[in-house]
Amino acid sequence: MKKAIALIFLLATLTSCSDSDTYQDIETPTTGTDPGNGNPGTGTPGTGTPGTDPVTAITYTQNVKSIIDANCISCHQGGRSASFRPLTTYAEVKAAVQNTDLLSRIQLQSGQQGIMPQGGRMSQTNIDVIVKWNTDGLKEN
Repeated sequence: MKKAIALIFLLATLTSCSDSDTYQDIETPTTGTDPGNGNPGTGTPGTGTPGTDPVTAITYTQNVKSIIDANCISCHQGGRSASFRPLTTYAEVKAAVQNTDLLSRIQLQSGQQGIMPQGGRMSQTNIDVIVKWNTDGLKEN
């Protein structure tokens, strides 16, 4: 009888240790840094997937610049085919998001007219980072 009471007490203690009411709360992290350590292009912003910390906003310097450098600079810099719209600095990229159709053009599907980059659609993860950067207020650092 004492063993049964001790077992019931132990089970009651273990089940009361969680402050979560659902499996989703347990499976989806809501704070801290994910395994991707905030590296751009490795996760979906704000979802708790690797590559982002859902508490931290996306910034140009830490998340967006490397995506732009890898996908856009080959055309959007001085002396290149799209040098009329350079994307080499924070101010230029911010202006392109605010004043042109950059966000809609990077979200077009491969084969659609006007898609950027012209060589083919960048990964959805990279697109999501840029869109979330816009949503988060186009922060530089």
